[in-house]
Amino acid sequence: MGGVGELIGGAVLGTFFNVLYERLEKLIIKNFEYKKILIDFKSSLDSLKPVIDQIEEYNRELDHPEQELKDLKEVMRKGIELVGKCFEVREWWQFPEKKKYANELHQLDKSLQELLQRLHVQSIRDVKENSVSVRSIKKDLSRIEPMLSRIESSLVLQNQARTEAWCAAPELPLLVVGLDFPLKELKRKLLNLKDGVSMLVLTAPGGCGKTTLATTFCQDQEVKDIFRDNIFFVTVSKNPNLEYIVKWLHHFLKEQGQNPLLLVLDDVWSGSESLLEKFDQFKMPNYKLLVTSRSEFRRFGSSYRLQSLDYDNAMKLFHHYASLGDKSSHIPEDLSRQIVEHCKGFPLAIKVHGGSLCGQPIEIWTQRLIEWSRGSTVHDSADELLLCLQSSFEALDKEIKKCFLDLGLFPEDQRIPAAALIDIWTEYYDLDEDAECIANLYKLSDRSLANLVVIRKEKVEKVEKVEKEEKKEKVEKKEGNQYYSEHFVTQHDILRELAIYYSKQEPVEQRTRLIFDIHGNNKLPSWWREQKHQVMKARLLSISTTDRLFPKELHNMQVPDVEVLVLNFQTNNYALPESVENMDKLKALIVTNSGFLPAELSNFQLLSSLSNLKRIRLERISILSITKNPIELKSLQKISLFMCNIGQAFSNCSIPISSAFPNLEEINIDYCDDLVELPADLCDLIQLKKLSVTNCHKLSALPEEIGKLVNLEVLRLRCCTDLVKLPGSIEYLTRLHFLDIYKCFSIKELPEKIGELSGLETINMGQCSRLQELPVSVLNLGKLQEVICDEETEIIWGEMFKSRLTRISVVKEDFNLHWLHKF
Repeated sequence: MGGVGELIGGAVLGTFFNVLYERLEKLIIKNFEYKKILIDFKSSLDSLKPVIDQIEEYNRELDHPEQELKDLKEVMRKGIELVGKCFEVREWWQFPEKKKYANELHQLDKSLQELLQRLHVQSIRDVKENSVSVRSIKKDLSRIEPMLSRIESSLVLQNQARTEAWCAAPELPLLVVGLDFPLKELKRKLLNLKDGVSMLVLTAPGGCGKTTLATTFCQDQEVKDIFRDNIFFVTVSKNPNLEYIVKWLHHFLKEQGQNPLLLVLDDVWSGSESLLEKFDQFKMPNYKLLVTSRSEFRRFGSSYRLQSLDYDNAMKLFHHYASLGDKSSHIPEDLSRQIVEHCKGFPLAIKVHGGSLCGQPIEIWTQRLIEWSRGSTVHDSADELLLCLQSSFEALDKEIKKCFLDLGLFPEDQRIPAAALIDIWTEYYDLDEDAECIANLYKLSDRSLANLVVIRKEKVEKVEKVEKEEKKEKVEKKEGNQYYSEHFVTQHDILRELAIYYSKQEPVEQRTRLIFDIHGNNKLPSWWREQKHQVMKARLLSISTTDRLFPKELHNMQVPDVEVLVLNFQTNNYALPESVENMDKLKALIVTNSGFLPAELSNFQLLSSLSNLKRIRLERISILSITKNPIELKSLQKISLFMCNIGQAFSNCSIPISSAFPNLEEINIDYCDDLVELPADLCDLIQLKKLSVTNCHKLSALPEEIGKLVNLEVLRLRCCTDLVKLPGSIEYLTRLHFLDIYKCFSIKELPEKIGELSGLETINMGQCSRLQELPVSVLNLGKLQEVICDEETEIIWGEMFKSRLTRISVVKEDFNLHWLHKF
């Protein structure tokens, strides 16, 4: 690692800091024994960096002696020595040394934090002393303030040349690919000086090329022609003088008047909203602000998400860094293609792996692919890529980190239903509201660690108050309005592999998340073959396979602590693993068939012995196959069926539904195309609180017995286009507070006694075009607060309710057509 003695002689504090920081980053990647302590120590160094920069600047300008920093320098020296020792401890039998160095790291971190606190206190004391001095001469200065103001302006102008130097855009890399379309989009959004946006956030995960695109934008000739010499580029994460930049910008705009100006703030991190507010205050037609960030910053308006490279551009970039343009190379094209496919169009991954394989023999290339096929991730052999992305992960708070890791439970290249994540997180993290789960997804999406997509949005075009005096109290939003069946999450596979990388840092028997990806000829991972007879402590288990038969080795796996089980397959027939029977703590089961047709599912009766199972979600499953055998799930509270064959399922049950699911509180049936009539037996589930039947276009009738569901609070029937009417017995659902018949085209009238729904607060009846009049009894809906409807129905409600209704919301549907083909 190099001698510390050689480093000490004449070295300034910043040199010590940089050496320690660089070695610490490498140790974090290569050594997992001290992972948490090292990350904590690195966090302390991150807090110290701006203080060191400021101290060294003051020392140069004010000629302060470096002696005052000897304590801090000594901590740096000890840190370099200790990190070097940690590099040498690699064997399992060196446990005493590991424990000793871990304690020393902890103590060193503690010393560093105390020293940092003292420096902050000293800074506060200096500010206070200066404040006293300023107050003592304030009267004398009042006479010369105009002169000082002129001097300050002069100094600002004198510093402009220096400002322009450190605000210059960086050099472009030798090869830039795949940015033609994104560049056109940036120009379209920003270059219209009259109607274009003032601030645009260019967002993507780290290593996707945001800085390169922003630099390309600055060097584009059309951009130069507009802004001329007024193009400034500031890397925020590396610049401690942002307050000065704000002041300079204020003065510059005042002096330059209407001359166009472009300011690029590169690498802005989450938590910098106050900084963006300061720059945003200068809004004017001729001032454009381009922000690059891993966060979206929704409150500042427009954003543009940079996508991954397509295959052709990815290959060009890989050939450049792997030097395959050299005719002397004998690497087969097929190997290059496979490497690039694993990098998934992620520029930094392509650059790192291309560079690491440059000049290597063909056996090294082949070995890399073999390691990946055995479950290794692209991060295992790419330190630079890991360092770039782990900073995004480390910036998350504890709970959101867990949510990010949970996305690795689902297969690559597939959209993840938000409803499935709600089932997992509600039970595993004991969340009370679905909205909390969706909020966590928005946080991940805002930081470019996932992408939340809604395939169908309802846009409120108009909200009209029809009461004379607006109510002052806030109308509480009930849970029934939270419809998330059309929310889906996608994630770049490089980010999914990052989640898997972090999930497997502990010994396999200690891991919280256990993930099996078994595809094609891939065998079970070696760690499983070595550990298969041991009891494992995993609480979340995911098994993905494309094989027709479930791997025999997994039928007897011992995972008694599993609370969430995620099963993914692509076959016509699938059996639950026999080991499920022993998962006594299982709370949530997610079974997804990724094939085109609903699959037969066997061994479902194994679940009967599980006393803690509360939620089941089945996707593309033949429900008839699981109701042939008697089954009782007494603890089950929620069942969701997505794209399942359900038409004849419940009519052939061997036992009554009320006996099979005595405590069921919620049923969700979505996109089940063979459902023509809802089974009457469902009405015996008297504990049911939510019944959601959506996008079932052949459903024509509801059972008249629906009035028996006396505890029902939410009835959602949206997009059931063949549904002709609501049963008259609906009048007995006195606890119903939310009724959704959105886009039920065939309904011509509401039940005559709908006014008996004494608890109804919200009704969604948008796009019910055949509904021309309302029964008189709607006037008895004393708790009704909101009606969501189309423009025609709005007139009907407005005439009948005059001054009573809190509000009428007129909505317009907005489809995400890109996603519809996936269904």
